[in-house]
Amino acid sequence: MNLSVPRRATAVAGLALAGLLAGVAPAATAQPQAAPAAAAAAPDIPLANVKQHLTDLQSIANANGGNRAHGRTGYKASVDFVKAKLDAAGFTTAVQQFTYNGTTGYNLIADWPGGDPNQVLMAGAHLDSVSSGAGINDNGSGSAAVLETALAVSRAGLQPAKHLRFGWWGAEELGLVGSKYYVGQLPSTERAKFSGYLNFDMIGSPNPGYFVYDDDPTIEQTFKSYFAGIGAPTEIETEGDGRSDHASFKNVGIPVGGLFTGASRVKTSAQVQKWGGTATAFDRCYHSSCDTTANINDTALDRNSDAVAHAIWSLSAGTTTPPGKVFENTADVAIPDNGAAVTSTVDVTGVTGNAPATLKVGVDIVHTWRGDVVVDLVAPDGSVYNLKPFSSSDSADNVQTTYTVNASSEVANGAWKLRAQDKAAQDTGYINSFKLTF
Repeated sequence: MNLSVPRRATAVAGLALAGLLAGVAPAATAQPQAAPAAAAAAPDIPLANVKQHLTDLQSIANANGGNRAHGRTGYKASVDFVKAKLDAAGFTTAVQQFTYNGTTGYNLIADWPGGDPNQVLMAGAHLDSVSSGAGINDNGSGSAAVLETALAVSRAGLQPAKHLRFGWWGAEELGLVGSKYYVGQLPSTERAKFSGYLNFDMIGSPNPGYFVYDDDPTIEQTFKSYFAGIGAPTEIETEGDGRSDHASFKNVGIPVGGLFTGASRVKTSAQVQKWGGTATAFDRCYHSSCDTTANINDTALDRNSDAVAHAIWSLSAGTTTPPGKVFENTADVAIPDNGAAVTSTVDVTGVTGNAPATLKVGVDIVHTWRGDVVVDLVAPDGSVYNLKPFSSSDSADNVQTTYTVNASSEVANGAWKLRAQDKAAQDTGYINSFKLTF
């Protein structure tokens, strides 16, 4: 996990993938939604298998100068190791190249055949370590759990409703470089196909806590339900919030979630009462040479690996929902620089009853610093649903994504407005289009 991400991390374009990079992004969720329908139970993920992957990653580090860092031979060897396992299991894999600090980096992408290509569920973990050690908890643990879950998909011959994709990211420790590059290569049409991205960074800490990301309510509840079922209390993850690869997906509107067992922060006495352990760092070997296979809590690794599989099985189930009735306004509306809010309006007619709990709000705003822009959906009765908050650190261009809003308490027919306001100076833009899909 990288806990010191700079405001702007720059990846230089390298080799773009054809086909496999298709994939995704929409729907940041404006209000909580119901948990997904019950799916077939996920298999138990064998702890011994996950630990064997960690032993293999340790051996790779030992044979390559003691680490698996970006630009070092140990990292490319790690990519080759994971890729070989996936190829043998029937996945379609591709290695995506990028350049950072003059050095070639690699992402590994693996697609499981089948599933709706317009509904992509992806799980990932960063595969690189820091240069000071083998990085077995950070982040061999997440990488190994995602790998073994992918292999379990193959063993089960899983045929999910959604298309499954897995990713192992390079140069996360240098500022989420690999995952930013991957997302940056996706056209907006491909981003709109993602139903979610699940991130697993440090899930075997030796003095563990059980932390769940709270970014998307459906994904969050999926993980919370699993841990509640095994009697393990959880807390919301805050130590690394926004500082692992899920942030690359979240920043373009893709729903995200994930798990974490703690890094350098000290476990409180209340957390010791809850989870056991000691009032010391969750991982005393964080970013250190002692982050080896001896730096893993088996119970945490086992529980979290099973939770990975539970989420994949649960969230990939279900049926494809056909598109509903669409209302759109394509007239441009200028957004004043650091000025008053403006609106684009669509008039909804001919829809019976209330709006759905999964109202799709398509937003296309052209802007030179999207973090300045606050975006709201305003219902006919004046109720406001915030789609995108202000964020001074989000320097990317444009807001082009689809949000999902629980608008089931609103009457469908009437004038719905997309409201946008620029909250800081020096950057300009306009609403290019706004549509609602019922």
